[in-house]
Amino acid sequence: MAQKAIHSESQKHASVWSAAVTAMLAVICLAWWLAYDPTADFAIHVPGMDHAPVIPGSAGHAEVIRIGEFFDSFDGRESTLPGSWPRFRGENFDNINTEKVPLANSWPAGGPEVLWSVALGEGHAAPVVFDGRVYLLDYDEENKADALRCFSLADGREIWRRWYRVRVKRNHGMSRTIPAVTGRYVVTIGPRCQVMCADSRSGDFIWGIDLEKEYGTETPLWYTGQCPLIDDSLAVIAPAGTSLLIGVDCASGKVVWKTPNPSGWQMSHSSVMPMTLNGRKMYVYCAIGGMAGVSAEGADAGQVLWETTAFTSSVIAPSPVIFDDGRIFMTAGYGAGGMMLKVSEAGGHYSVQKLLEYKSADGLASEQQTPVLYQGFLFSIQPKDAGILRNQLVCYHPDDCTQLIWASGKTNRFGLGPFLFADDKMFVLSDDGVLTLLEASTSAYQPLAQAKVLDGHDAWGPMALAGGRLLVRDSKEMRCLDVGAGRSTGQKNLEAHNSRNRTRMTRISAD
Repeated sequence: MAQKAIHSESQKHASVWSAAVTAMLAVICLAWWLAYDPTADFAIHVPGMDHAPVIPGSAGHAEVIRIGEFFDSFDGRESTLPGSWPRFRGENFDNINTEKVPLANSWPAGGPEVLWSVALGEGHAAPVVFDGRVYLLDYDEENKADALRCFSLADGREIWRRWYRVRVKRNHGMSRTIPAVTGRYVVTIGPRCQVMCADSRSGDFIWGIDLEKEYGTETPLWYTGQCPLIDDSLAVIAPAGTSLLIGVDCASGKVVWKTPNPSGWQMSHSSVMPMTLNGRKMYVYCAIGGMAGVSAEGADAGQVLWETTAFTSSVIAPSPVIFDDGRIFMTAGYGAGGMMLKVSEAGGHYSVQKLLEYKSADGLASEQQTPVLYQGFLFSIQPKDAGILRNQLVCYHPDDCTQLIWASGKTNRFGLGPFLFADDKMFVLSDDGVLTLLEASTSAYQPLAQAKVLDGHDAWGPMALAGGRLLVRDSKEMRCLDVGAGRSTGQKNLEAHNSRNRTRMTRISAD
């Protein structure tokens, strides 16, 4: 009996001790749980910026970038095919092709004929066309290089390539800008803000400017989206660093003027657009921080004529849409909505008035592509935050951008795809590579034809149209489509052959 009592007493002490230890552990766990911050290791992410790359050179990394250092020539031959699309948004900065080239009203079952195709580095950079050549800024992942590539419009064969090494990590693509080209010069801006000017015919390097190093430019989210502007022989660039804008002589690389940036506005993905108000020419740029009109001529070239902080957003991809009467429409994604401004001038003094402002679900807006002003109406693809109209093609009244004229409907959504106008028609490319042909109607959505023209994804790069040839791209391929009216395959082959022969004879004569 005594042994049983001792054993029972031992069990009682063990139970008490176990309960005490358990209680202590519970108190410790409770204290840890109360003190623990589950968000301490979280990083703040902007949409699309998950796993954003660390850019070499931006955090003390030494990197030597020799702009335009390398050159390669290939077996491609220049062509003399007609047509021109020389810059971002075309000849007149409006995404409207005015060539008198009839375009087909319908396509065969398989869609428009693919005349040629070219494999590209991952990105959304788009081509330009001038004097029978196609120019594209590509990123060469094997060589870790920005590469300005020149192709024949006739058959897509590469003629030459001017390139330089610069490290860029994948971030929803790499290159995404559009060159500007004339009969003498071609100017590019690379993903890391390196500007290069080359001879548009020979590819000879003329000059380069590293905006990161020389102007303290902060490379935007998703890398540079700004497209350069050549005005006569002046390259107009927006570093949005120590200078807001600069004007560079294409022949020499000399910086002719600089625009002050006292408020420290930063580079956006938007591009500089020309504007004329009461006979005065200026450049309009929408930076992160505000929008400004900069004098484009005279003794005060490069000086700010007006500025406003009415439109602000942390991510701005579309460019300003300029009206003849001084109005400027501006939009952006990620909740920015749309805004109509009016610039007025009296006695050489400028003022800016806000006419209309609204959220994306209440009127015309865009996340990536710049809206188009066509026949007095505004066209766009609505952003993801536009409610029931998200990703639909829309037409709005220009005097009230909340007044919807028509929408493509919930079964016709286009993502972030590009669009342009030509021959009273509209071409719209969805981001999965489906091309839709429409009547350019200001009263209703009137499709004419539709076809899958690209096999990849993220077909976000703007299209180019020249001489009845439409250039489209997805993330890794560019294709040239024949959208002209009434030409047989034999006629097109003959045109390309004759174009190459004319170029060859021109070369022999010149020699």
